[in-house]
Amino acid sequence: MVNTRYRRVLLKLSGEALMGTEKFGIDPDVVRDIARQVLALAQDGVEVSIVIGGGNIWRGLRASGQGMDRAVADYMGMLATVLNALALQDALEKLECPTRVMTAIAMPEVAEPYIRRRAERHMEKGRVVILAAGTGNPYFSTDTAAALRALELGSEVILFAKNNVDGVYSSDPNQNSDAVKFDELSYDEAIRRNLKVIDGPALALCQENSLPLIVFDMGDKENIKRAVAGEKVGTLVT
Repeated sequence: MVNTRYRRVLLKLSGEALMGTEKFGIDPDVVRDIARQVLALAQDGVEVSIVIGGGNIWRGLRASGQGMDRAVADYMGMLATVLNALALQDALEKLECPTRVMTAIAMPEVAEPYIRRRAERHMEKGRVVILAAGTGNPYFSTDTAAALRALELGSEVILFAKNNVDGVYSSDPNQNSDAVKFDELSYDEAIRRNLKVIDGPALALCQENSLPLIVFDMGDKENIKRAVAGEKVGTLVT
């Protein structure tokens, strides 16, 4: 193993991160870029799990706001995350990186069911584990799923790779030119200032269990590796 700060990490990818410059769906070039970055971690001996969103295909909260039953809309969103997980698995395995997709909703023909000990064993054997379908429950975001799975699997940090967002700011930098970016931030301050770091339940889980998270822009293809190495990237929340 090369010199890295973290031995086991959970990478949280938004569905939108897979779109690239497209307005919808999956950009194969972007998925291949992400796969190469994940492969580099695995080759360095880092144990990697990934939670992936589905917003590039379906946004349950938006559909709920337009009158659809919230639970139905959320289940549809969970299925969208499986599509993204399979696309990323395909890209990783084309690079000869052993990968397993595990889902919170049983669909044995396409993926393994999520079982904590099995997921840990896969990572111990050097396999990348992609965790799809959120928590398997409506009303919970994939941010919350990332926090939950990271804690279950003993991850040392959550890497929140954002699309065109290079950290946490005091306000929206697109609307306020005086917005200040934080290099480091405490959970208490993030909650007190109502900063939109990640979803509230996910932030509470991280705070209660002292699990650090790093929010950074995945546009720089070296950022994931730099974050795992302990370099200053984006915003560290701890």
